[in-house]
Amino acid sequence: MFHLASLLLPILTPALTTSHGEDQTWPQWDGPTRSGISTETAWNSEGKSEDLWRVELGLGYSTVSVANGRLFTMGYDKASGLDSIWCLDALTGETAWRHSYPSEIWDRAHEGGTVNTPSVDGDVVFSLNREGNLFCLNAETGEVVWHNFLMAEGNEHGLEYPTWGFSGSPLLVGGAMFLNCGRLMSIDKKTGDVLWTSKDYGHGYGTPIAYELDGKGVLAALNGTSLCIVSQADGAELASFEFNGKQRGINAATPVLIDGTLFVSSGTLPAGARFALEEGELVPMWQNREMVNSFSGCVRVGDHLFGFDKQVLKCMDFEGESAWSERGIGNGAVLAAGDRLLVMGGTGELIIAKAAPEKYEELSRAPLFDAGRYWTKPILVNGIIYCRSSKGEMVARDHRK
Repeated sequence: MFHLASLLLPILTPALTTSHGEDQTWPQWDGPTRSGISTETAWNSEGKSEDLWRVELGLGYSTVSVANGRLFTMGYDKASGLDSIWCLDALTGETAWRHSYPSEIWDRAHEGGTVNTPSVDGDVVFSLNREGNLFCLNAETGEVVWHNFLMAEGNEHGLEYPTWGFSGSPLLVGGAMFLNCGRLMSIDKKTGDVLWTSKDYGHGYGTPIAYELDGKGVLAALNGTSLCIVSQADGAELASFEFNGKQRGINAATPVLIDGTLFVSSGTLPAGARFALEEGELVPMWQNREMVNSFSGCVRVGDHLFGFDKQVLKCMDFEGESAWSERGIGNGAVLAAGDRLLVMGGTGELIIAKAAPEKYEELSRAPLFDAGRYWTKPILVNGIIYCRSSKGEMVARDHRK
């Protein structure tokens, strides 16, 4: 682990903060509860017709984290070959600072660019990129606190580059930070040192889920070959199930915890399944092809799951039965807030719909983009919805009451 000074290309301006009273935050992937569920209720389904702001950030699929009036995300500049960690004013979109460093584009079967999401922890922000550059930056100024290149010469951690690079985001649980790099890893937040590394579970692209099992902290991840549960304390395997075998499938979705069981879905066979832990073994309760999550996965609302089965938006019950299907939206991403869904459709439209199992019912639809792919979750913070296209446009839409 080393400090990176020679590769730093920062653009530093005074941090822009705003006062929102009792601010909501979205500090990391899947939010403050790590569930993909927003607790906000004071927002309108029908937003204002014009953008609150719109900026260009560079190629990629990174979503946003928001805390203390600041928005953090990532983007890739193809012309200069630089990844950038951006800090913007969440209300105005103005740049507070930008930290840039060299990276390859990784344009394999898509445009390439960034795929990870920064995680905010008080006065610092953590960021992992697809090549294994792990940064801790000062959240106000963008100055580097520490940097660890996980794939440094010697690769003492036994990591291999996945086809699309390291795609999981730093998972913050209390005083701990965890990464999914095919091997699950625990990182010292103060120094960037690797505390432990699990066995190799194959090339996975999702962020793990953290929860308690028998009073102890565990992580669950769906990687290239297996669904695994490991101890947060030392990475020891508690249970695993070979899910894709040697296919090393496209597993990018975060597992969903359902009353002590785990729902997972893959972009390849065998698609979706729900697992129970019985006498130390993961046992399939059911497996089917009803929900094929190619990217960010499902959200749980009440007794149902909502997500994209490839090109079809679906509602599915916990027994794996489809409640409804809505075609014509394209492959996108879903967030939930109370009894509503925020859907970034594959056609470049932001859709607000009811999170109800009886039928699909739209509340509003707004066209946002006309070029790119739309695999990035829309994020709702303080009544503002942030959406992104793979081409680099980020837009903030005003849904405040």
